[in-house]
Amino acid sequence: MMRLGEKYQHLVHGAGCGCLNPVVQQATRRLESFSRRSFLAGVGAAAIAGTMPGAAFAQAPGPAPKILFSKARLFDGKSDTLQDGVQILVEGNRIASIDTANSAPPSDATVIDCGDRVLMPGLIDAHWHAVFAAVPLPLLMAGDPGIIFAASTAEAENTLMRGFTTIRDLGGPVFSFKQAIDSGIIPGPRIFPSGAMITTSGGHGDLRLPNEIPRSEGRLSKGELLGGAAIVDDVGSLQLRVREQLLQGASQIKIMAGGGVSSPRSPLDMTAFSEEELRVAVNVARDWNTYVTVHAYAPNTVQRTLAAGVACVEHAHLMDEETARMIADKGVWLSMQPFLTMDDAASQTGPGAERVQQLFAGTPRVYEFAKKYGIKTAWGSDVLFSPELTPRQNIMLTHLSNWYTNAEALRMATSVNAELLALSNLRNPYPGKLGVIEQGAFADLLVLNGNPLDNIRLVEDPEKNLAVIMKDGRVHKNTL
Repeated sequence: MMRLGEKYQHLVHGAGCGCLNPVVQQATRRLESFSRRSFLAGVGAAAIAGTMPGAAFAQAPGPAPKILFSKARLFDGKSDTLQDGVQILVEGNRIASIDTANSAPPSDATVIDCGDRVLMPGLIDAHWHAVFAAVPLPLLMAGDPGIIFAASTAEAENTLMRGFTTIRDLGGPVFSFKQAIDSGIIPGPRIFPSGAMITTSGGHGDLRLPNEIPRSEGRLSKGELLGGAAIVDDVGSLQLRVREQLLQGASQIKIMAGGGVSSPRSPLDMTAFSEEELRVAVNVARDWNTYVTVHAYAPNTVQRTLAAGVACVEHAHLMDEETARMIADKGVWLSMQPFLTMDDAASQTGPGAERVQQLFAGTPRVYEFAKKYGIKTAWGSDVLFSPELTPRQNIMLTHLSNWYTNAEALRMATSVNAELLALSNLRNPYPGKLGVIEQGAFADLLVLNGNPLDNIRLVEDPEKNLAVIMKDGRVHKNTL
C-alpha cells in the first residue's frame, strides 16, 4: 500500500491544485507513518472512546500537573481594563487559583514567567467550519475523504496556533474529528459540533451535482454521504435528520432557513422552510435540551425563524430595523460575521462574488442595529473553502474595532461567545466555564507580546505576538 504521505501528494498533484500543497504537506508530516486504513481506524477508535463518560478529559494517572503563570497582566475576558501583578495557577485542565499577593509557587509547579505580558482567555469563534474551512470547493465536491481530512487535520492545528481554543462548528462531518482532537490524536480547538447542515431541495447547502438530480427515493448525494448536509422536504424527514445529528453528538442544530452566498443556485432572498417546519426542528432540539440556530439573511426569512422560536440567527446581513427590533424583543442571539471587503471572501466566484457585495453593504447597518437595540451579539468568522483565507480568522476579529472598543471586541470573542455556547445546555460537550479567567474555569489561556486592549491588531499576527498558547491545561506553544 502506498504510504499516506505519498498518497496525498499524488492526490494533490493529480488534482492540479497547488493551493493545497502546504496544507497537505503539513498534514502528511504528521500522518505519513500511518496507512490510510490505520489512520481511519484510529479516528474510529477515538469516536468509540469519545462515547465513554469522561473520555475527552481523561488525565494520566497520578497528581494533576501544575503550571504557574507569574508576573502577568490579566485580561479576564469580562473587564474593560487589565489587572497587574497577577499569577495564575493551573492544575490539570482547570484554573486552580488567581493570586495578586505573589505567593510562593507550589514546589511541584512549573513556572512560566510572563514578564508583565498580558494573559487572557483563549479565543472563541462562534461560526467556524473545521472540516470545510481550508478545502477548496472543487476538491470538497470530489468527495475524497482522505484529502479532505488531511487538509482539515492541518487546519485544526493552525486554528489552535492562531489562538482559537474553542470553535462552534456550524456544518460539516466533524463528530469523529472532534473526538480525535479531544482524545489527543491530533491538536486542535474544542469543537461544539452541529453535524450536517439541514436544508431543503434547492436550499443553501444543496450542492448536488447535475447527475444527482432528480432525486431518487432513498438516494443520498455526495454531500449527504460525506455528512456535510442533509436535504429534507417533509416534516418526518426533518425530524429524522435533526435526531440523527443529536444522536451523533451535536451540541446544537444548524438549519438553513434561507439562501446563501456559496450555494450558486440558492439566491439570498429565498426562504427554505415553512414556519411549521422550523417549529418542528426547534421542538426536537428542545426535547434534547439544546437549541436551533438558523442561517438567514433576508428580513422575511429572519422574521419567520423568530416566529418559530429559534434561539440564534446566523448572519442576517440584509435585515431591516423592524427585524432587528424583533430580535431584541425576543431575546434571540445574533451571530454576526463582519464581512467588509472582498479580501474577506476571496474564495467566492461567480454568483457568490456578486452576492457577497450585499453582505459588505449590510454589515455596518446590522452592527448599528445591534448596538441601538442591545441585541445579544456573538462574533464568528465563517471562513470557507480556502487555505489562503483561513489566517484571516484573526483579521475578521479585529474588524470589530470599527464598531466596538478593543475590550468589547475581545469580550465578544471570549466571555460573550461562551454565553452563546452555554445554550447547548445538557448537550454541552465541555461542561464548565469557558472564555474567562477565573477559578474553576477551563485552562484555555493566551499570553501576548503586547497589550491588545491598546492595539487589538496584535492578534492579527499570532506567530509573532502569541507567546504562549494553552488549551485544556496543555501548553501547545511557549516562546518564553
